[in-house]
Amino acid sequence: MYDAAMSIIFDSATEGAQAPRPEPSHAEQRAHLRFDKMFTVRVESPLFGDIYCVARNVSAGGIFLEVRDPLPLGASVRVCFLAPDSSGEVVATGEVKNHYFINYTQGGTTRAVSGMAVRFTSFENESHHILTDCLSRMRVLH
Repeated sequence: MYDAAMSIIFDSATEGAQAPRPEPSHAEQRAHLRFDKMFTVRVESPLFGDIYCVARNVSAGGIFLEVRDPLPLGASVRVCFLAPDSSGEVVATGEVKNHYFINYTQGGTTRAVSGMAVRFTSFENESHHILTDCLSRMRVLH
């Protein structure tokens, strides 16, 4: 039986399987902790214009944005928002890295959420310090 938490590594020289090795957990794969917080974000794109959407979580490395029509993967964006604790404005440039389309049931009603993950590539002015200071005071999601 295959265990999702384990993988088998094949050695091409021996064409056999080595001992199972645990996969890194999602927490170990993340460079930054993500924080659960909803707030309004303006996304500026030279090709697609301005979009207002809702952030679902944020980290020092990126943000998940709920948006009906995600921008194309690889799109360059400028993300602007008031830090979740209102300590200042954060302005970052980034790249759309993933799309998400999630269907779920809540209270017997089927719901759907779509969005995109944006990886931050740089920050303007003191935005990085504002964001990291804010996140240090927030509750951890994962």
